[in-house]
Amino acid sequence: MLYFVPIFIDLNVLNYFLLQNFFQDLAYYRYLFFFPIRFRKKLTVADSFNNLVHRQNLEHFTEEEIHAEICYAECLLHRAALTFLQDENMVSFIKGGIKVRNSYQTYRELDSLIQSPNYVKGKNYLHFEGGVKLGVGAFNLTLSMFPTRILRLLEFVGISGSKEYGLLQLQDGALMYSFRSVLCTMLLLCYHTFMTFVLGTGKGNVEEAERLLKPYLARYPKAVSRFEECCEAQQHWKQFHHMCYWELMWCFTYKRQWRMAYFYADLLSKENNWSKVTYIYMKAAYLSMFGPDDHRPFGDNEVELFRIVPSLKLKIAGKSLPTEKFAIRKSRRYLPSNPVPLPVPALEMMYIWNGYAVIGKCPDLTEGMLQTLTEAEAALERSPATELLADDQCLVKLLKGLCLKHLGKISEAEDHFIYIHLNERKIKYDHYLIPNALLELAVLYMDHGRREEGVKFLERAKQNYKNYSMETRTHFRIQAALHQAKSVSENGVHSGASAVS
Repeated sequence: MLYFVPIFIDLNVLNYFLLQNFFQDLAYYRYLFFFPIRFRKKLTVADSFNNLVHRQNLEHFTEEEIHAEICYAECLLHRAALTFLQDENMVSFIKGGIKVRNSYQTYRELDSLIQSPNYVKGKNYLHFEGGVKLGVGAFNLTLSMFPTRILRLLEFVGISGSKEYGLLQLQDGALMYSFRSVLCTMLLLCYHTFMTFVLGTGKGNVEEAERLLKPYLARYPKAVSRFEECCEAQQHWKQFHHMCYWELMWCFTYKRQWRMAYFYADLLSKENNWSKVTYIYMKAAYLSMFGPDDHRPFGDNEVELFRIVPSLKLKIAGKSLPTEKFAIRKSRRYLPSNPVPLPVPALEMMYIWNGYAVIGKCPDLTEGMLQTLTEAEAALERSPATELLADDQCLVKLLKGLCLKHLGKISEAEDHFIYIHLNERKIKYDHYLIPNALLELAVLYMDHGRREEGVKFLERAKQNYKNYSMETRTHFRIQAALHQAKSVSENGVHSGASAVS
């Protein structure tokens, strides 16, 4: 029955500690962590020293003992997460890193056991193998997405990952009838529909996601299908409501329904403590998008909201959240001494979350967004010149270029991205626009058969620019684009048939 433990930990401990933020009493969690240890194989002192030199031989473990190893590896990851979040010092980072590495090594050893010709399947082998595929697949897929500079550091301590192997392991695990098959499916769905958009080039595999969901929709025909219904379905877990509010906020952003987007940002700012900076910033951003005839919520003013954003900064494990840093930098334009309004703050933050890859699949939404950006561009031309005018013009050019690309106006999109590259010396503060413009230009080229030019711009964006806003996220996207270019080179195909005009 030991393989029930990680499911119990997932649903109770992580929700209790991570979502409720009750880090002050870890006794309950420690009990659950040491529970699988009781069932692990007892090692002598000589065995422990031998394992430092040679890999542990798991072939002589009982079925109960190898199940305990799976639970132990999962618990190490949970403890690492709590260690990172509980204390804000370097010692905690080192301790957490050691736990992650130990978990990774355990999964590798268990994966080798499954591949061994001496592996004997027990009566509950499906649950064991499902756990191995979940852990190995998740590690490999996650690690493969990291930027090169982080990968080099991880490889130095013996950690590496393969995207193809990770996806294959998760796919196998999703097809197995085990306790962890649904977790494998959820990870694949997250990758195909979320991670490829937020941390990649926006080329998610929707067809594969639908195929994965199909058996679950058949098994649970009454499952809630909309975020509003999710919120109505239960009232005990408010954090689930907040996830729905976040998604709804972006849905209404894509539809340019600023009042409804503001409504959900306001709910988040009042009910959720995860990132007050982001929620208040988004409230102010949506208010700034209101037209002169739109009825404004009583008591809220975007200028005042922008000004309080820096005071709400949150630190986790001694570090500020990148999105919060970005929001604080942008909010500083509203200082009382010399306020300069942001042109399209909601649409800029939408780019940070790669929302243009989402609306790019809906021409009507993209046309509407392009219209809003064209109006913003005209407003900038009428406004008095400031030291930030070039920054604002390049921002609008970048967002317009994305809309034009998705509408098939390739030559115009190319011109917009190149404009930013040619005017990079005029940009005073928003230096992140330059590598991102090169990234978008590179993806545009690769989508239309100009792979070598695309890779050249990717390398330029990767090597020539440092210390700009959201740098790590940009490097994630560059890494995904380089993976795409490598795949094109190996397979001899590309996603776009026509050349850039």
